Amino acid sequence: MSIQKKVRIGDLLVEGKKISDAQLQDALAEQKRTGRKLGQVLVDNGIISEEAILDTLSQQLKLPFVDLLHYKFNPDIVRLIPEVQARRFRAIALVRDDKSILVGMADPTNIFAYDELSRILDRPLRLAVVKEIDLLKTLDTVYRKTEQISDFAEKLSTELAEGDIDLRQLAESADVTEAPVVRMLQSLFEDAVQIGASDIHIEPDESLLRIRQRVDGILQEHIVNEIRIAPALVLRLKLMAGLDISEKRLPQDGRFSLRINDRNIDVRMSTMPIQHGESAVMRLLDQTGGVRDMDQLGMSDTMRARVEALVQRPHGMFLVTGPTGSGKTTTLYAALKLLNTPENKIITVEDPVEYRVPRLNQIQVHAEIGRTFGRVLRSALRHDPDIILIGEMRDEETAEIAIRAAMTGHMVLSTLHTNDALSTVNRLLDMGIKNYLLASSLHAIVAQRLVRRICLSCIQPAQPDPRETAWLQSFRGITLDMNAFRRGAGCAHCNHVGYTGRIGVYELLEFHRGLTEVLARGDSTEFFRIARQAEGFESLETVALRYAMEGITTLSEVMRIAADLDVVAAAELTPAAQP
Repeated sequence: MSIQKKVRIGDLLVEGKKISDAQLQDALAEQKRTGRKLGQVLVDNGIISEEAILDTLSQQLKLPFVDLLHYKFNPDIVRLIPEVQARRFRAIALVRDDKSILVGMADPTNIFAYDELSRILDRPLRLAVVKEIDLLKTLDTVYRKTEQISDFAEKLSTELAEGDIDLRQLAESADVTEAPVVRMLQSLFEDAVQIGASDIHIEPDESLLRIRQRVDGILQEHIVNEIRIAPALVLRLKLMAGLDISEKRLPQDGRFSLRINDRNIDVRMSTMPIQHGESAVMRLLDQTGGVRDMDQLGMSDTMRARVEALVQRPHGMFLVTGPTGSGKTTTLYAALKLLNTPENKIITVEDPVEYRVPRLNQIQVHAEIGRTFGRVLRSALRHDPDIILIGEMRDEETAEIAIRAAMTGHMVLSTLHTNDALSTVNRLLDMGIKNYLLASSLHAIVAQRLVRRICLSCIQPAQPDPRETAWLQSFRGITLDMNAFRRGAGCAHCNHVGYTGRIGVYELLEFHRGLTEVLARGDSTEFFRIARQAEGFESLETVALRYAMEGITTLSEVMRIAADLDVVAAAELTPAAQP
């Protein structure tokens, strides 16, 4: 189709009887007042769904609808439209032949965009309707900054070789925005934010520089052959983090903030001397989206309701356990978001403070000056708190103060590095906490892991291999449908890894009267027996296996999180959970 005259989406929706004229006029008035797109106003106000708008555009304009989530696009074709124009016009090139190009547009009624794209592509356009959120996701995948990073690295290496850049002068001048090192770092951060990386690793090797980004818990590597640029990169980063640029023999830690693509990013940086220079690792914390709500964590509705009730008790202790990077702090801050009201005085003691939240009294420990967890906690208790969050219980002193606080009218939330909910009790006992104190203060333990989601663009059936089949036999008494499992074949949407995004796997152990009585007596054997048989208790492996049977994740992901657990649970799935 070619657009011959200006068509307005509001008129099409009224003509298709999807909205009334009165609703259109109200939405147009709000559009004029706020500057938002008309379609977004209609969707945000609950007048019509995005799917209904797309269906109307497709039918009224007689255009095909293309589901980008499952579309096998060619990155070279997509890049025919420069990134700036693709994002500005919400357009993507899909198919090119000798006569024309098929272009997907979120708003095919935009005649100005149509004319500009025709000029850029220099050939007739055929239009299709696409969903905007899937379009932006595809653009993020295709328009990676890796080539740009390599180009800047090559320019910087050339300038360093020619002696054009003096590192000391580079350190003293914070305004050299045109320097290749600055532009390379900007591209590096933009690329990391675009693909949702949680960490960036800069690692100089003997003859090359490795830049690795952790996406969905897995590192992805990009090789830069210009090894001489590594000191310039680390020096600029140390300058941004306020570190000592002359100190290269000792590790240093710092932080700085960036604004990338309308997102506020907090960067926690750590440097360390290695064999071929200095390594820098940066943890990226996106503050734009804020703290998640409880219903965004991935818990079942039943578990979420139980957790919300537990954390809203007037006193006691609630623990979240799991390895580093399993989302413990995210879970606790979701609980704090629920509790963060004018009636509650909340104090957090963390190392470091990961989320900055209004109304919370957040304290970062600083062991070098004596501001330890124990010392800060003792002082915090004198500030009349209702709720205390402890970033991590690392030693007996911290655990003992936390438990006594829970026994004296405070709600205490904290984390612990243990494999599962049951082993948490042993860990606390090993730390020197008396069993009767634990029994009277501990209300619940949530153990969690993160597993990768199968990419919906390339999901396909997958039969368990012999190793997976043998592992499944440990779940005795469970009826398994071997045809229910899925995997991702790998496509451009998921960078050919077969996964996009992650979901939480949770195990909740709630301390009822019978369990606390056994714990108070110190009968560990009976405690574990009762805990495993508690109503509603499901092990991490059981929950993860259900995700695999529902096609959310793969068996290999389930086995990965089960590998670090002490015991392969034989808990049974409830009949309702079986596919």
